[in-house]
Amino acid sequence: MIVCYAAGDGLGHLTRLRAVLHTLRLEGPVTVVTGSPFADDPRVTGGWHVVETADLAALRPDELIVDAFPAGLKGELARMPGVRTTHLARLLRWDAYRPLLPSDPPRFDRTFVLEELDEAHHAYLQTVSDEVLPLALTDPPAEPVDVHGWLIVHSGPAPETLELVAYARDMASAERIRPPMTLVSPQRPDGLPPGIAHLDVYPAYRPGPNVDRIVTAAGFNAVRQYAPWRERHRMMPFPRSLDDQYRRAARARST
Repeated sequence: MIVCYAAGDGLGHLTRLRAVLHTLRLEGPVTVVTGSPFADDPRVTGGWHVVETADLAALRPDELIVDAFPAGLKGELARMPGVRTTHLARLLRWDAYRPLLPSDPPRFDRTFVLEELDEAHHAYLQTVSDEVLPLALTDPPAEPVDVHGWLIVHSGPAPETLELVAYARDMASAERIRPPMTLVSPQRPDGLPPGIAHLDVYPAYRPGPNVDRIVTAAGFNAVRQYAPWRERHRMMPFPRSLDDQYRRAARARST
């Protein structure tokens, strides 16, 4: 059995796990330990056994996959001798996360680096990993989301979603255009301006041919998944305690 430890309350951890399992062609029973509110959505976690908390050793995994945070969200993870352990590394605000590391942190048989990391973060992973390897992710096949005009994609929270909508409207006003706009989000936020359509679609990483522009935050999945359409993609980074959306957005804009 594969056990995936995905601490965090966002949709991104689960989307990344699905892409990793697909890319590595890992098959068999999968148990995901996560507190994400999106774990109840069968479009996101279909085929997985999901638990909010668990004694990882008691689950007796054949392989443990630790997403994003090498010692868990708050440094709660310990070594699991005898269990093949894989880490999925993405950009962190390393100066903020480093103090959370325990005195005896987990070790990894392999760490997959999913995007460019802070130098100190990368150096740390080399000290606790037998192998540190790059991995380019491929998402499972999905139908395109085809709407006319602009596509705004965000999973929340609602105030951020409304801020993204305002950013898109300001951008259109500055360009003196009035494109149709569609928000893709799990819930229609209160206060969504009139004229903005809403869709609850997952996954939503493939824009159709009628989409002229894509507006998102600068989370790991949004930047990665919309990279093929960079000329149409506009990002608005949001502050996070441990993720560095500003740095990720700056890198993407420079390519």
